[in-house]
Amino acid sequence: MKRYMTTLAMLAALTIAGGAKAWADDKGGSLLDEVLARGYVTVGTGSTNAPFHFLDDKGELTGFDIDIAKGIARGLFNDETKVKFVDQGADARIANLLTKKVDITCQFMTVTPGRAQQVEFTIPYFTQTTGLLLLKDGKYKSYDELKKAGADLTVSSLQNVFTEEIIHRALPQAKVDQYESQDATVQALNSGRVDVAAIDSSNVRWLMKQEPERYADAGYTWAPNSFACAVRKGDQVWLNFVNTTLHEMMTGFEFDYYAASFEKWFGIKLDPPSFGVPSEFRSR
Repeated sequence: MKRYMTTLAMLAALTIAGGAKAWADDKGGSLLDEVLARGYVTVGTGSTNAPFHFLDDKGELTGFDIDIAKGIARGLFNDETKVKFVDQGADARIANLLTKKVDITCQFMTVTPGRAQQVEFTIPYFTQTTGLLLLKDGKYKSYDELKKAGADLTVSSLQNVFTEEIIHRALPQAKVDQYESQDATVQALNSGRVDVAAIDSSNVRWLMKQEPERYADAGYTWAPNSFACAVRKGDQVWLNFVNTTLHEMMTGFEFDYYAASFEKWFGIKLDPPSFGVPSEFRSR
């Protein structure tokens, strides 16, 4: 059995290597070579969703996704300014990749099997969940109180075909008001039209960091999903490079850069990887 597994591993390695070589032979080289020769990387992202990607007071793109993209530029050129951003809507994230308007998309893109049939995802750089935002001076102070409220509770959330199903996993009897934007979802809470806002946990953290005297976290999260960058299918060399860069940002040589960004945007200080077995292979 051991010999059989070793043979399988060797065959898998040869297949991957052969696939990468075939791509290079057919296409004249990896996108990695093209980007290095060009002198900058083109990254598709958004500009309307703090704290991931938004415009600062100077009209410049900033946010966690922007830092991830700059981290990739650091890996390529040891210079985080060597990046050209293409501001795009969420519906253009895949389209702009396929039409080669961008080299890579880093735009809080949720990994799904359906999307993975169109593009190749990098390793995830963030795990998102749904959280519950409260007003500090509001009627409810915790998730337990929200759940006990039953049908008397009204929740605001971003409009989506699955919104009610997701909300009712955490608050089975609550009434759900859906809004077209996250800003409107939070504004419904601010104005007293709802008792609690169900939004991305990252935005709960962001709003609490911006206005600590106004907002509170109900203390419950659910519905996890992964955010990853996306690249065009078929270029294993480019995908491997980006994965290596992201991996070292999160667990290795560039950890300080990733940790500083994480604390800046989410108010959480990450523990550095410890000596010994790499963190992703440790038993939990």
